[in-house]
Amino acid sequence: MKTEVEEHKLDPALAIPPLDESAPREPQRQFALKHEDCFIVADGYGDIRGTGDGLFRDDTRVLSRFRLWIGGRIPSLLGVSLSQDNILFTANLTNLAALGPDGGEAPASAIHIDRTRFIWQDRMFERITFTNYSAREISLPVQLDFDADFRDMFEVRGTTRSRRGRAHDALIGESSVTFKYEGLDNVARQSVIAFSIKPDRLHPNHAEFLILVPSRDHRILYLEVGHGEEVPSSDRFRAAAARARFAMRSKRRQGATVFSSGRVFNDWLTRTRADIALLTTDLETGPYPYAGIPWFSTAFGRDGVISALQMLWLNPALARGVLAFLARYQSTETSVFGDAEPGKIMHETRKGEMAVLRELPFGRYYGGVDTTPLYVYLASAYADRTGDEEFVDKIWDSLAAATAWMEDVGARNGEGFVTYRRAADTGLFNQGWKDSADAIFHADGTIPKGPVALVEVQGYVFAAYKGMAALAAKRGDDDKAAHWTAMAERVRKAVETHFWMPDRDFYALAIDGDGSQCAVRASNAGHLLYVGLPSAERAQAMATQLLSGHFHSGWGVRTLAADEIPFNPMSYHNGSIWPHDTAICASGLARYQERDSVVKLMSSMFEAAVRFNMRLPELFCGFTRAASDAPVAYPVACLPQAWSAGSAFMILQACLGIRIDGWKREISVEFPRLPIGIDNIVIRHLAVGQARVDLTFQRIGDRIVCYLDQNHEGLVPLLVRS
Repeated sequence: MKTEVEEHKLDPALAIPPLDESAPREPQRQFALKHEDCFIVADGYGDIRGTGDGLFRDDTRVLSRFRLWIGGRIPSLLGVSLSQDNILFTANLTNLAALGPDGGEAPASAIHIDRTRFIWQDRMFERITFTNYSAREISLPVQLDFDADFRDMFEVRGTTRSRRGRAHDALIGESSVTFKYEGLDNVARQSVIAFSIKPDRLHPNHAEFLILVPSRDHRILYLEVGHGEEVPSSDRFRAAAARARFAMRSKRRQGATVFSSGRVFNDWLTRTRADIALLTTDLETGPYPYAGIPWFSTAFGRDGVISALQMLWLNPALARGVLAFLARYQSTETSVFGDAEPGKIMHETRKGEMAVLRELPFGRYYGGVDTTPLYVYLASAYADRTGDEEFVDKIWDSLAAATAWMEDVGARNGEGFVTYRRAADTGLFNQGWKDSADAIFHADGTIPKGPVALVEVQGYVFAAYKGMAALAAKRGDDDKAAHWTAMAERVRKAVETHFWMPDRDFYALAIDGDGSQCAVRASNAGHLLYVGLPSAERAQAMATQLLSGHFHSGWGVRTLAADEIPFNPMSYHNGSIWPHDTAICASGLARYQERDSVVKLMSSMFEAAVRFNMRLPELFCGFTRAASDAPVAYPVACLPQAWSAGSAFMILQACLGIRIDGWKREISVEFPRLPIGIDNIVIRHLAVGQARVDLTFQRIGDRIVCYLDQNHEGLVPLLVRS
């Protein structure tokens, strides 16, 4: 029988020494694990300290403190690793010198502690192995601290609530502690911490063990944290780990794979592919890449679309899943609170208590000005890549509604520009991808009056209209095709007329509500290259600047030119480097045959990734690169982040100049380049219609040749221009 307060008796003579938190600890990276809508963020020790880290389930923190003590002291960290498939986190630790409960001393480094964990089906599994390398038996005092605060994700991020639900006293069993919380949304949330070994003392917030470890032997403690009570064991740990690894292996095998002659380069591609697989969640509508851990581990419209575009050439199934999900949750009504209008595509969805109670609008929020045209553009790009007319037919009404919304907004300003101004104060002030409050400004730093037309959004609108025109023509609707072709041309001319700054040879960041330019040089304009809007002459002028020292730091393209007034390399959007942004600019440069420049950017991104342990974060600081320097991390960047991981494959496609035409069932390659130091790349199991082919790029002298493996399934034409 469990009681609300119960402690297991331990001889006072065997009392564990008081905890000593004064021991110095070196700065640590954070490590994330995820499965579906559950994830954990902890430090290199495996500890959760209760700041921004924790175990989260459905946007609620269900474990806010989790720390391991050995002999009343923090163990020493030997090393930490994450398995290549992103399933297993392992911390290797050892004990510091401490007195045991029997008065004997446990010498320093006598015990090796292997702390291995993973997430599977809303549950954390952990195995702690204590191995004694000393010549005598050691009585090891072990303590685990824990707590569950059931904070909403937005509370963890800093939002203050006027009131919360009811937290119950911890329920203590023989080998488990249960935390319960009844939210204001009338949802009962629960977190159970269970141990394979009965603790010698069990308190509401910590468990004490006296583990006898014979010389040259080991002992193992299993524990689980989930919403229901189970009895942890070796069998449960091994079975769940096997299922988790099998599921991840299946995700990583979706689509084509890339191999190169460079071992370190391969390590980067392998890690980034594993990160995309980790963040991809299997929803009812298909796979969807969640944006990033910890703050954005949910479906975001913009992030999902861009991640799908990055991976489209290798894995079009991801794009299909994104399109199906966004079509299902497209707005059909007007909501000031949710920034919704009929036809608009969702920006973000949340499941936490605050979203359910509408304390914030993000339960299903539509305040993203770029998501709708990006959605339409992705649909046309997916159709071109696959020739999947059947799926396009299924979402055609959704695409038409999204395009109608664009036309309606464009008609309000007379130029066809798609603009934004938040409908309610609770919504996002800025609604492009640079959505921090100070990200859009005039040259003197003042904030523009709305509604605001962002330069990159008009590029997406141009591409969306062109894509819809092509799809309408495929469907035999010549009138619609002509109409949308004219709309695309109208937007193109308006952008060239109103955004171009002839005195600066660049496009303005935005047009404000009075029709005045935000005469600022920002990376946003590079997205116009990606969709092919600028003339060749203006594209060349932009390329020159994007590759100059004002933008290119040596690690990537800054979000803002270094000579603009608000430039700050440590800011979120005003001078930092976002890998996905650099990748989009690089892809745009490739469109205008600037492939040598793309190779340069590819090298910068790869070298940054190496210094970030093969993982490009959401963003990093925009300081200028110098000899022997490493890129400077942004302190609260998400890691992993889907569109940062996908940027590697987007830039690689830009280097190789590869395009798959799903309508004609053919591959075209234009002016291919290989990354610096790479002499061979093979793309295996590349889908072209029903065929699966292997495509090889080989450096021979100063030339790059490419060819298809003759043993592929189906006949696929390869068109090469070099």
